[in-house]
Amino acid sequence: MRELVERTLGGEDGSRGRRVMVNVAESPLSWLRARGLVSPRQFEAGERLRADYERASLGPSVTMQWSARVDGSRGGTADDPATAQLAAKRRFDAAVAAAGPGLADILWRVVCAGEALPAAEKAMGWPARAGRLVLTLALDRVASHYGVH
Repeated sequence: MRELVERTLGGEDGSRGRRVMVNVAESPLSWLRARGLVSPRQFEAGERLRADYERASLGPSVTMQWSARVDGSRGGTADDPATAQLAAKRRFDAAVAAAGPGLADILWRVVCAGEALPAAEKAMGWPARAGRLVLTLALDRVASHYGVH
């Protein structure tokens, strides 16, 4: 999906900065992948982590449970949204633990929260461009955890 918006880059020091078109519908991880700043393996690992995060964060179901049968029994446990949500939460927690304590913050900010890398670096008090190095290390560990080749 493309949702282009014109933004100003730079200009924090009083200068005009430069105007660029930005696709605001693109995730920070997709942006890094499109520019060759993360490998396909790292991108896939990040997407798996984000998918587990989103599945684990789903709220309780408020719609009809179509998996219930006429005889009152339920289908397999895979049909149960709560079970799927708990499984995704376990996978997410294990993947973040595999990344390690020093790497989990940047991983969560960029991959799960969708925060731009420069904004994450600034919020964490890191120098510019340090976040990409740490993020790629974290994504490598998550890729190993998920078994991505």
